[in-house]
Amino acid sequence: MHIPEIAVIDANTLSCLGLQNLLSEIIPQAIIRTFHSFRDLTDDTPDMYAHYFVSAQIFFEHTAFFRQRLTQTIVLAGSDSLPRLAGVKTLNICQDENGLARSILQLHRHGHQGGHPGSEVMSVENLGADMHDLSVREIEVLCLVARGFINKEIAERLHISLTTVISHRKNITEKLGIKSVSGLTIYAVMHGYVEADQI
Repeated sequence: MHIPEIAVIDANTLSCLGLQNLLSEIIPQAIIRTFHSFRDLTDDTPDMYAHYFVSAQIFFEHTAFFRQRLTQTIVLAGSDSLPRLAGVKTLNICQDENGLARSILQLHRHGHQGGHPGSEVMSVENLGADMHDLSVREIEVLCLVARGFINKEIAERLHISLTTVISHRKNITEKLGIKSVSGLTIYAVMHGYVEADQI
């Protein structure tokens, strides 16, 4: 099985760590390495990465390197105001957590429409037989959490008590080992429970 390796190149430590955490949730089988400068990347083995998430400043300072790897490069932008460059994918890192997760999922899906190398595609028939053994009701709750509903709204939609919703969410968190809403959203999308455009 091929294990994809991803490089995150940004002088901002918080951006590196945050992106590394999100990418780990989206592509759990990937190895994600962070570099605080282009020099750190070149001191490593720079041609071994499936993707380069790179700050705009580093991208523009080392355009020749990244232009040769354009299909693998995603430029980290501080807003949507970064000028559109032909063939360059960008990621607005100043979004809220759910927006950022959605953007990464869309980039991932666009870049790997046939599936990520080495990953198994989960069929609809296998959704209920997930290795974490979520119950049908827990899957319903997970889908509503991923779609942005709060506990009270979930209780109303599923005609169950608020206490029951909280209990289901606790069980989901324990079974999956995921505590954040963005992490649960990523899990739900990556396992086919909800579409990225529904979140």
